[in-house]
Amino acid sequence: MHIRFDVPADPAYPGRVAAALGGVRLRRFLYIGAVLAAVGVIGFAVSRGSAAGERTTGLWTTLVLAGVLSMLFLPWVRWRARRRSGGYAVDGAYEITDDNIMMRSGSESGGIAWDGVTRVKDTSDFWIVYVDRMPATVIPRWLMSAEDAETLRTYMTERGLLAPR
Repeated sequence: MHIRFDVPADPAYPGRVAAALGGVRLRRFLYIGAVLAAVGVIGFAVSRGSAAGERTTGLWTTLVLAGVLSMLFLPWVRWRARRRSGGYAVDGAYEITDDNIMMRSGSESGGIAWDGVTRVKDTSDFWIVYVDRMPATVIPRWLMSAEDAETLRTYMTERGLLAPR
């Protein structure tokens, strides 16, 4: 297998990458926020009928507020990443072989050996490549030809990195 494709100097591309990687890392804040807000609302509702209701109102209000702020953290990080990353747009390229994934961005280059990849997650725009438990890089599917994307999908599925469709 030998797949090569270019990444144009699109100001929106670095923001999309940052949003995809940030979404993977920060998604837990949505769940934590939902739990905090739910506990706060339930606690507030239960305490309204009790004698200690007025004393605990601050606690339940704080839990609801913390939950809402926690749920807003991911969208805020994505917005900041998109806003700040426009200046990072440079021409780049990917070269994917049986041995590794080589990436070039401007004058920088780096690679990841397939032996170090533990799994690949399929999202709407990218394949997110994990090394151990950390998302290490993304592979943009929409920049590849359909044949190359299918070849790579088959390769990753055969290696057990990507779940079959």
